[in-house]
Amino acid sequence: MRSTQEARRGARGAGWRSAALGGVLLLAAAACADPPTAAPQGDASAVSFDTSAKQVHITTAKVDSIAAELPEAVRTSGKLVVGNGSAGGGQPPLGFTADDNKTPIGVEIDIAHLVASVLGLQAEVQTTSWENLFLGLDSGKYQVGISNIGVSELRKEKYDFATYRLGLHAFEAKKGSGLKIAGPADISGKNVAVSSGTLQEAILLEWNKQNTAAGRPAANLKYYQQSADTFLALQSGRIDLYLGPNPNATYHVATQHQTEIVGTVSSGYPIQGLVGVTTKKDNGLVKPLADALNAAIADGSYAKVLAKWRLNDEAVPKSLVNPPGLPKPPAK
Repeated sequence: MRSTQEARRGARGAGWRSAALGGVLLLAAAACADPPTAAPQGDASAVSFDTSAKQVHITTAKVDSIAAELPEAVRTSGKLVVGNGSAGGGQPPLGFTADDNKTPIGVEIDIAHLVASVLGLQAEVQTTSWENLFLGLDSGKYQVGISNIGVSELRKEKYDFATYRLGLHAFEAKKGSGLKIAGPADISGKNVAVSSGTLQEAILLEWNKQNTAAGRPAANLKYYQQSADTFLALQSGRIDLYLGPNPNATYHVATQHQTEIVGTVSSGYPIQGLVGVTTKKDNGLVKPLADALNAAIADGSYAKVLAKWRLNDEAVPKSLVNPPGLPKPPAK
């Protein structure tokens, strides 16, 4: 999820359980379907990711009744033009560049191909910058955006959403730390790294308010310019925790084998953040997109995509159209 400043520009986060939509804090990732070849969450040493340019995208059978819901111009074009904001290398495992340094891969790319297959279309994924992604949606250059875009009330004024993932942030700690983060009290007095101006920082600042109000010491927030510096500080014990996006933390834990996820929190705390396939408002695409996602959820292909990238804990049981999103920022 992007910074609060970017959110205010209206230019990113996933119905799920009704309780979650009511404001539940999700913690200690509960997998919905384990990858058949991956190691358990606590044993990252056996985990590997396919980062080759020639990897096969997970697809499924076309559903004629859902394809018939598409606007005629899209249906007859034979393709779904997808904007993805991973230009410049991206962030694994969301959207990033394969080993050939040019082919886009990642969970968002696989979701694009999966949805297109249900609709009987060929996915044409175009990578761009985050800002230009929304300009492309506005102009019609991209029919949909699939790029970890969180549902918010401000964005819903211009865009329609079909949800496909929970928005989660993860607390990362040194492997074997013994820490478990389930709420504000668990970070009291701890040294916690976070990026300035992000939704993660806003959550920690709110938790510090709650700690102070309860008479507990606040967490000491630490800011680093480079992620490498953050993880060096974590390994050396200068910090206890780092709070960042759950997908990035999952990939880092699985590939570096030195840290562990010790708790998760909704990207929209205190309400559950949701990530959605995004399209220009009222263009007739959102219902077939949601129906295509629900068909993929029902036949198991959706679970295979999330398992491929170890994001099982972000699975939703159903794609929703324009559910309640993050509230608008208060007027200045």
